[in-house]
Amino acid sequence: MNDLDFAALLVSRLCHDLVSPIGAVVNGLEVLEDERDAAMRADAMKLVVSSAEQAAARLQFARIAFGAAGSAGAQLDLTEVGRIVGGLFGGGKVHLDWQAAPLNWPKDWAKLLMNAALLAADSLPRGGRVVVTTTADASAPGFTIRATGQGARVLEEVEKAARGEPKGPLDGRSIQPYLAHKLARTLNAGLTLTSRDNEVELAAG
Repeated sequence: MNDLDFAALLVSRLCHDLVSPIGAVVNGLEVLEDERDAAMRADAMKLVVSSAEQAAARLQFARIAFGAAGSAGAQLDLTEVGRIVGGLFGGGKVHLDWQAAPLNWPKDWAKLLMNAALLAADSLPRGGRVVVTTTADASAPGFTIRATGQGARVLEEVEKAARGEPKGPLDGRSIQPYLAHKLARTLNAGLTLTSRDNEVELAAG
């Protein structure tokens, strides 16, 4: 796959993530324009606010996890990274337990951590808990992420893409786990993904 196709698939993934909250904002604004009932207008305003916050959280996450935020060699504060990941999960069925050490990590390591956390959340179709722990040595980054919840599982196409062995052509579903693989390979991070009963674990470092 060439760089242009890879970038196009990442953009498709981002657009997919934004369609729902932005669509909800539009619907809420239409209600505010036409509705005169005070209670209905209040509900519509709540929908607009919550959906706009969700869209902003997804954009902020994608800017770092998928994009080129920061200069080459930049480092990111893991406490701030945790706030961004928490914003992505906010209001959903997945609860984040961020136990990362308060360190600065190289940007690509932080990007790998964020993508692995997203993979963990995506493995919880009925919701659950994602626990993120990291090494305490800034010179030796590493992490373990455990996702627990009823029916926790990783789809075969996602698992294969995360291992760098995609099942057929990459698409909007498999491009993000393949990005995690590419980051891990660049960092020589040894990303692993293990599934157990109602639990999925990702580790690197």
